Amino acid sequence: MSTPKKPTEAKAKPGEGVSRRGFIRDVGLGTGAVGVALSPTAALCAPPALAGPGPVPVTLTVNGKQHKLELEPRVTLLDALRNYLDYTGAKRVCDRGTCGACTVLLDGKAVYACNILAIEAQGKNIQTVEGLALSPEPDPLIRAFVNNDGLQCGFCTPGFVMAAKAFLAENPNPTLDQIKRAFGGNLCRCGSYNGIRRAILEAAKSAQGGGKNA
Repeated sequence: MSTPKKPTEAKAKPGEGVSRRGFIRDVGLGTGAVGVALSPTAALCAPPALAGPGPVPVTLTVNGKQHKLELEPRVTLLDALRNYLDYTGAKRVCDRGTCGACTVLLDGKAVYACNILAIEAQGKNIQTVEGLALSPEPDPLIRAFVNNDGLQCGFCTPGFVMAAKAFLAENPNPTLDQIKRAFGGNLCRCGSYNGIRRAILEAAKSAQGGGKNA
């Protein structure tokens, strides 16, 4: 009994040219080679250099002072401030970017520090609530929060103060309705919203020289 032979690719007979299977194979290989050679973006498709996963040099400018750190790229700005630099004003509460207790200023804009990587904050001016106590005179916002009992437990207070700092820089003479709408991203579990709103109004008037009872 003869041993069955393995199937082989059909060869073209003399005068028939290449086989259909061979034609498809050769065209596929040729097209791929040409595509790689001619693609104008081939050199741009290489993956970028990645930082980490181990600690990498990170420089942060906080309240006007430069700090050089070694951080893993996954470290958030909030963790860098609290755990590495001892700026504990910004609070970790939700850690999900919803409560606003970790609000700081990044180049003057209010941001959630728990939602930003420390490595992304390089080259930017970071201001925390501690920065408001650097001048000889207390910031009008701090005085206004005290005057209007704009806090109870105090966990949300630094975030409200920093959000108010950014808000008043763009809206120096706000109405109460504008304040209510602007601070929907900051939550107070103690419910001190009325005192907080009065404090922001007072701070706005103080900045314009009007005082508390203006």
